[in-house]
Amino acid sequence: MIIKASAALRNDYASISTMAKETKEPIYITKNGEGDLVLMSIDAFEKREQILKLREKVLQAEQERIDGMEILSVQQARKQLSERLNGI
Repeated sequence: MIIKASAALRNDYASISTMAKETKEPIYITKNGEGDLVLMSIDAFEKREQILKLREKVLQAEQERIDGMEILSVQQARKQLSERLNGI
């Protein structure tokens, strides 16, 4: 975990920006000794967002399975995908 004071962000933005990009980890910014912000590179943020969206879809599919929604075999899914592609 990387923790920096808000003064460091204000006084040395370039090195903190570089650190965020190189480590691909969030940097916790404190103000008066208390947690205030989390800083991360755009690439790390976008990757995190993709992971969260994927996790949401997996959880939704699992809930649908639990609720008794029809489940396709791999062969059935491939057939449906193939049919959709042929219809394009």
